[in-house]
Amino acid sequence: MKTSDIIHKAKIPRHKLYYLEQKGYVSPKRIPKGDLEIREYTEQDLEKVIYIWKYLQNGFKHKVAYQKAMEDLGKGSKK
Repeated sequence: MKTSDIIHKAKIPRHKLYYLEQKGYVSPKRIPKGDLEIREYTEQDLEKVIYIWKYLQNGFKHKVAYQKAMEDLGKGSKK
């Protein structure tokens, strides 16, 4: 799944998605394409981003949003 797919499906701004990547919360595979690198996200990355973004929008700090998202994913709860 490309970056644009994640942004569209999770309704998250690109810079926020890249920040989550920078923090190590998601780790897309990087595929070289000429002078650039294409990020390839998994379905699990999408789920994680959706949950984290939900908590960030509700006012949680990044670390807490990540922890809560991982708890939700561990419980198998729905979005």
